[in-house]
Amino acid sequence: MTSATSQQLRIRTDSGSGETGRAADELRSLFDWLRHEDALRGRVHVEHTPISPGEMGGGLDALVVAIGPGGVGAAAVGALVGALATWFQHRRSDLRITLTNESGRTVEVDGKRVDVPVLVEVVERLLADGEASGDEEGTAQ
Repeated sequence: MTSATSQQLRIRTDSGSGETGRAADELRSLFDWLRHEDALRGRVHVEHTPISPGEMGGGLDALVVAIGPGGVGAAAVGALVGALATWFQHRRSDLRITLTNESGRTVEVDGKRVDVPVLVEVVERLLADGEASGDEEGTAQ
């Protein structure tokens, strides 16, 4: 990671079945999983959808992971990728997540085929491209 500033990644889940409730449950599960990682403690936050009229609260929309600069960032990336790979092993195979950097570039990760070295490269590239204007989308498998 070459950036001297902190970067953020947004993580959204897709259950593959179109079930919004299941996707939110998986996102809650991932939040619980990530917040127990020492290198990510205090770096993972929940993002809610806006509250609509008649609702008591907004739904769970995404997780935001703050990745620090330099060695701190490298440790956080390693912890994030390791935690994601392990978390995927305990999930149904039709689950996918979408990682989005600050410039809006997205990469979809398929739970059926998580390749840790490729995932590390994808996350590092997303963070490096965080300040660039990115229109292209990719897939990490």
